[in-house]
Amino acid sequence: MRKLLYLTVFLSGMSALAAEFGASRLLQMRFSSITLVWAVIIGLILVYFAIGYALGGRLADRSPHTHTFFTVIALGGLSLSTVPLVAQPMLRAASLASDQLNLGLMAAAFIATLVLFSIPVTLLAMTSPFALRLLLRDPQKAGNIAGNVSAISTAGSVLGAFLPSLLLFDLVGAARSLLLFGILMLGLGIFGLVRAGSPAWRTILLSLALLFFTALLFFGDFHGKDSPGQVFETESSYNYIEVLQFGETRYLRLNDGQGVHSQYHPTELFYGGPWEQFLVGPFFNQAPFNPNQVERIAIVGLAAGTSARQATAVFGPIPIDGYEIDPKIVQVGRDYFKMTMPNLNVQITDGRWGLERSPYHYSLIIVDAYRPPYIPPNLTTREFFGIVHEHLTPNGVLAINIGRTAEDRRLINDLAATIGEHFTSIYIMDIPSTFNSILYATKAETSLENLFANYSLLHANPASHPLLVTAVAVTASNLQATPLGGRVYTDDLAPVEAVTNDMIIRFILSGGAESLQ
Repeated sequence: MRKLLYLTVFLSGMSALAAEFGASRLLQMRFSSITLVWAVIIGLILVYFAIGYALGGRLADRSPHTHTFFTVIALGGLSLSTVPLVAQPMLRAASLASDQLNLGLMAAAFIATLVLFSIPVTLLAMTSPFALRLLLRDPQKAGNIAGNVSAISTAGSVLGAFLPSLLLFDLVGAARSLLLFGILMLGLGIFGLVRAGSPAWRTILLSLALLFFTALLFFGDFHGKDSPGQVFETESSYNYIEVLQFGETRYLRLNDGQGVHSQYHPTELFYGGPWEQFLVGPFFNQAPFNPNQVERIAIVGLAAGTSARQATAVFGPIPIDGYEIDPKIVQVGRDYFKMTMPNLNVQITDGRWGLERSPYHYSLIIVDAYRPPYIPPNLTTREFFGIVHEHLTPNGVLAINIGRTAEDRRLINDLAATIGEHFTSIYIMDIPSTFNSILYATKAETSLENLFANYSLLHANPASHPLLVTAVAVTASNLQATPLGGRVYTDDLAPVEAVTNDMIIRFILSGGAESLQ
């Protein structure tokens, strides 16, 4: 029984932390994976742990018996197995509420889901103090036994952090991962109850529950969302991924779904989004600038390859290095978005890491790595833009997608100040009917007159690709004043999430969310 107690401590520590990561993953799909969401999840889970430790110690003193201990384990597994059944419908409703910007329903689903985890995490946290009480026979060995219990529980927690994140979420999804850990603990509790000579009716009832949840693991429906137009969904180690189709147009959405990451139509190339506007960047160079002067492009945040497909159409089969960290997004791009251009060199890696190690210099570097409305902080710093600057040709251009509201342009101002540490000329255009702006930064000294002169040449040349002519016209018509002031972000201090959060809160309080419904 001693070995079984230690094994239970290990597996309980593993399952408790797996539940924490499972909670974060379920919520990430609907509420993004920003620091604020993580802080709320971790904070509440730690509260559940604290309550579990206290209750486990008290219960162990009142009923220091193995059948009580394994009953707690079985109930912990049972409640954890129940979480996906209850949470999934609520979160699917939250997804639809997110599409409609129903903030009240979204908040209710978020809180309810976290409350659901209170029971299994608290019960599993009771394991360590209870096991310590059962194992403690010689007071002179109390320190040694307490240390062993803590070490074994922590070792299990380490596995609980890595196993779902690096394997199970990608293999079976978040809901089934939670169910798997719940079944494990329920089965372990039943085994312990049998060993402890618990009443047969208790083990029979729990065994029936185990059979039910095991069948559910293999045959249950745990789809993530009920989005209108959905034709495909999957989970990866990084994202919840879904493809929507309306008419002949397909859209790639990730996680909370508050942004379209890629778009595809079999016969159209202009989508009124950021993708085609990136291609305008090189035409801030001195006129006449010919499209065949664009020799190589890098895209940080390739997604399903919309910009790469447009760039190939406009500039021909020039080499394009696309950096995308999620291999499943790349596969979705190939399967649903015709991301099969032979000139596209897909690099499945972190964009900053990959660009820094690239042996090439680029005519255009596109930065579009978003978890809407958040840009990863490591792609907003002076150090990162130094890497970009080093990998541009003498007439190379950076084009980056930045979020804003109608009245709040702080993030644009800050990134302009940061990019201005390296780049000579900076230009801003607002994409019509969106909350997005494109910032262009040229390595050489340039002027707006260059863009207008190049537009005139492109417009007059019948060989110019219509997509390029249209995109340049949209940029020229929506140019904004070059921002002044702003903070310079560094790798040590890049408050992009704090700035974005404040922008969103101000937007909501001003009634902006209601105007979009």
